[in-house]
Amino acid sequence: MNRILLASAFLLVALSAASADELPSAPLAARPAPKAPEVKLVEPHLHIARSNIAGHARIALTFDACMGQADERILSTLVRERIPATIFVTARWLKHNPAALAVFLQNPDLFELENHGENHIPAVDTPTLVYGIASAGSPQAVKQEVEGGAAAMTAAGIPAPHWFRGSTAKYDLSAIGEIRAMGYRIAGYSVNGDGGSLLGAVITEKRIASAKDGDVVISHINQPTHAAGEGVAKALVDLKAKGTEFVRLEDVEDMGDDRTTE
Repeated sequence: MNRILLASAFLLVALSAASADELPSAPLAARPAPKAPEVKLVEPHLHIARSNIAGHARIALTFDACMGQADERILSTLVRERIPATIFVTARWLKHNPAALAVFLQNPDLFELENHGENHIPAVDTPTLVYGIASAGSPQAVKQEVEGGAAAMTAAGIPAPHWFRGSTAKYDLSAIGEIRAMGYRIAGYSVNGDGGSLLGAVITEKRIASAKDGDVVISHINQPTHAAGEGVAKALVDLKAKGTEFVRLEDVEDMGDDRTTE
């Protein structure tokens, strides 16, 4: 009897082993995917030569025209108050704003038009996201963004640009070298006036009105439905009343970091 029980036990063990061989093996723990190297981005600063005259600060106003429509609150104030400014335009914006472009071209003493790119793509030559926007991702794509913007400008009757400011105003260092090799100075800034046009009117007005001698202010002239535009227009009047000297980038000496203007 014991022999029969022992034989049965051996048979069950053998059957269990055979069944286990037929079952799919448990999956190995998934190895984490290798982490992509983090792209080092810079957001260059830019300053202009100071007046060094008390009560007579010198400031460069720069505006990005990314896409969308022209903000007449800002544009009409610049023209009415005869305030010079540098406007960075994209090919996309030019296509949809012929009336505003005509105003710029009719006032060459006020407006310097410069290159903001073809499709408002961050000028970063490595694939990444900048504020959720996909970067150009390669040197060839950076070159296309810059050259495409310039081609649209000259086709619209604008003099060939000398300055470039990319979407988001962020770059990697290699892209800065590539853009500089194309003959462009890269426009940083020292005062973020409207937070990408997302700030309220009051805080925008305070930020821009606080600009000091030698500052370069960045704001947007393509968001007519945003409250920030109201603050921009008020700040321009505030600064003029304080005796501010407004200049375009082409009018003065400048100094940018990260080798953007060397």
